[in-house]
Amino acid sequence: MPSLIDIRRRIRSVKNTQQITKAMKMVSAAKLRRAQDRVISSRPYAGLLRQVLANVASAAAGDESVAENPLLARRPETRILLVLVTSDKGLAGAFNSNLIKGAQRFTEDHRDASVRMELVGRKGRDFFKKRGVTITGEHLNMLKAGFADVAAIARTAMDLYRAGEIDSVYLLFNEFKSVVSQKLTLARVLPVELPEQQAPVDYIFEQPPVEMLQALLPRYVEMEFYRALLETAASEHAARMTAMEAATSNAGEMIEKLTLYMNRVRQASITKEIIEVVSGAAAAE
Repeated sequence: MPSLIDIRRRIRSVKNTQQITKAMKMVSAAKLRRAQDRVISSRPYAGLLRQVLANVASAAAGDESVAENPLLARRPETRILLVLVTSDKGLAGAFNSNLIKGAQRFTEDHRDASVRMELVGRKGRDFFKKRGVTITGEHLNMLKAGFADVAAIARTAMDLYRAGEIDSVYLLFNEFKSVVSQKLTLARVLPVELPEQQAPVDYIFEQPPVEMLQALLPRYVEMEFYRALLETAASEHAARMTAMEAATSNAGEMIEKLTLYMNRVRQASITKEIIEVVSGAAAAE
C-alpha cells in the first residue's frame, strides 16, 4: 500500500498536469476562433471561383484549344503525387494518426502506381521519412503561412504535371465541419476537373474565354491547396481543444479517486493507531 506522502505527491502531479491541459485547451480555443474565421471567409471565394470557372469553361467549350491545356490533360495514373497535410505538433487526439493512416491506405490502393509524397507538416514528415517513401518536398510550419507560400507548393506540383513527371495530384487533409467533427478528405486537384455549370450566365468577355480559362486554372489549383491548409489548421485546433478538454476532465476524475483513496488510507492508519493504543492500555492493566 502506498504511503500518504506518495499519494499526495501523485495528486499534486495530476493537478499540475490538469492545469497544463486546461491552459492548452484555452489556447486552442482562442486559435480556433481565428482559424475558423479564416475558413469561413475563404469558402465563399472558393465557391465563387468554381462558379466563374464553370461559366468560362462553358463559354470556351467550342474551342478545340481548350483540350490542349496541360492542366486538363488526362493520362493513366502511373505516377501519382500525394500532398499530405498534417500538423507540426501533437496532443491533438487521433488528428494526425487518421491522416497518416489515410495516406497509407492510399498507397496500398495504388500499389501498381508510383506514389510520391509532398509532406506538409512535421508529423507526416517524421513518420514517412523513416519508411522509405519517395518524398518530393517537405514543408514545416505551413498551417500559419499566407497564400503566397502555399501557392508556391501548388505551382511546384503544376510544373511537375505540365512536364509530364506525374500523372495526377491528390490532396489529403482534414476538412473542418465543427468543433467535434473533422472529415478526412481526399481530393484530386490535377488534372483539373472542370465544374459543371449550374445556371448559365451571359458574360461579356473582353478577352477570349480560352485565355481567361488558362489564367483561371492555375489560380483555381492554388486556391484548392490554400483551402486544404486552412481547413486542416482549423481542424487541428478543434481536435486539440477536444483532446485537452477530455484530458482535463479525466485528470479531475483521477484527482477525486486519489483523494478518496488517500482519505481511506489515512482513516485506516488512524484506526490502526487507535487499536494499538487500546491494545497497549489493555495489556498494561
